[in-house]
Amino acid sequence: MKILTFAALGAAILSAQIVYAPKGAPAQYTQPHKPHTKLSELRAKHKGKKQWREVIVNDKHLHSEYLYLPAGSKHPKAMHPDTRVWWVVMEGEVRFDIEDTAPVLAKKGSMVQVPFQTFFSYEVTGSAPALIFETNVAGAKTLYADLADAPKNAGVEFIKTQYNSRVKSEWLHGNKPHVTYDEVAARIDKGELKGTIRIVQDDRGTANFIYGYNSKLPPVDPNNKGHYHPEGAEYWLIMSGKIRYPIEKVGVVIAEEGDVVYVPPFTWHAPRWWGDGPSCRLAMNGFPQITHLFEAH
Repeated sequence: MKILTFAALGAAILSAQIVYAPKGAPAQYTQPHKPHTKLSELRAKHKGKKQWREVIVNDKHLHSEYLYLPAGSKHPKAMHPDTRVWWVVMEGEVRFDIEDTAPVLAKKGSMVQVPFQTFFSYEVTGSAPALIFETNVAGAKTLYADLADAPKNAGVEFIKTQYNSRVKSEWLHGNKPHVTYDEVAARIDKGELKGTIRIVQDDRGTANFIYGYNSKLPPVDPNNKGHYHPEGAEYWLIMSGKIRYPIEKVGVVIAEEGDVVYVPPFTWHAPRWWGDGPSCRLAMNGFPQITHLFEAH
């Protein structure tokens, strides 16, 4: 399976360039966003519930939710007309049926995606519940194959319409329906892949697999501000191990598996792998090549 590294995406890598960039107020958090969403706290908040969902990110670029679904739960046949959706299965087993694609049996560490105008459905299989992290472009709409499956209290009327020319299953940019944590991590450990691994590539959203070891990094430099992004936020789902984040005006955050860290625009941050053993963060933002601005020397 071909997996693209950041450097192989077709962008020219240029030498350092001095520019004068705006630096707005850092760490401007609005609901539902916060620097560190702990999975342990979400579990405590929803303790005793057989099913729950929690919006983690809802900014001008992307929308992400945690879904906790009991065995047997089903998402009906549907599509998104203009946006790509992707999921990370953190627990349990989920069967995805995607138009023109062999069924996908997704387990812990599976990263699944569906392009626009392509029908999909899914079901939590096995006897255990599933925990899924779902992401789509902000403002995405859902179209249903059957009116009976459309939500009844969504504050909008669903009417019968038709496509005269539908573009389906346009994966583009090397995207794959299903990639697993284990396969990508193993190839990095073997030296077959290096750097940031692009899992989702879209004009309005990306997901980058960043995996490695704290033991292979230089000692922490307390004066290292890292970088900031002038036009959009960045956030990370921790897929394994721990990640250390010094965040401007927030302090140092140590995030663990299942946690989400969110950094708004104009905010210095310097993430790095942490602790013993391997660690991995899935970095998400609303740009195909988000700008990283560093302090000039």
